[in-house]
Amino acid sequence: MITTRDDGYVLSTDPDRIDVDRVHHWLSTDAFWALGRSRETVEQSIRASLNFSVHDPAGAQAAYARVVTDLATFAWLCDVYVAPAHRGKGIGTWLAGAVRDHLAPYRLKRFLLATLDAHEVYAKAGFVPVPDPERLMILKTE
Repeated sequence: MITTRDDGYVLSTDPDRIDVDRVHHWLSTDAFWALGRSRETVEQSIRASLNFSVHDPAGAQAAYARVVTDLATFAWLCDVYVAPAHRGKGIGTWLAGAVRDHLAPYRLKRFLLATLDAHEVYAKAGFVPVPDPERLMILKTE
């Protein structure tokens, strides 16, 4: 899938368009949930996920998101990152909406994400607080 906005930003699901060096740098040095993440881990997560990259009009990668999914019942939107120079332009909302729309035909039963401070961004794409958080559990591994 390739989608272009009027301002020239391009969103793609082509894994060959991902600037792995840039994504690793963003996640391992600036994303609070992934600080210190190894390049090997980033590469493996990209290989095992459905990836979305956003590129600015000059072609440089400006944002990234990945989805862990079975394409039948469940999806987890994670590692959503918009580079600081591109924030405030609606790219995060566009990215979340594009992910939602891309997965809509699969009619997934659960489509989750976790966020510390971007609730409004995801709400614009239709995400709502978990209605029954008492049903969710997590396996602590660290």
